[in-house]
Amino acid sequence: LWKIIGLTAATLTMFSFFPQIFKILKTKSARDMSLVTLLQLSSGVSLWILYGLYLKDAIIITANSVTLVSLVALLVLYFYYKKIASR
Repeated sequence: LWKIIGLTAATLTMFSFFPQIFKILKTKSARDMSLVTLLQLSSGVSLWILYGLYLKDAIIITANSVTLVSLVALLVLYFYYKKIASR
């Protein structure tokens, strides 16, 4: 049961930022995104990856690695659209 709960939580976490990525791509604007929040989440997720490596827990490592990739994508989009908006 707990493995299923962990896998479900990991799946929800892994894909939680995808709707935001799609919205930014659709609207071509990241104006409402908070840079501090993105950086804080990225730092926290990076620490979770380190913790997962320490525990050798594939679920923690995988879920947080996918989440970090989506956060990096959001950061790239944030700076890309911020640069375009400042032109």
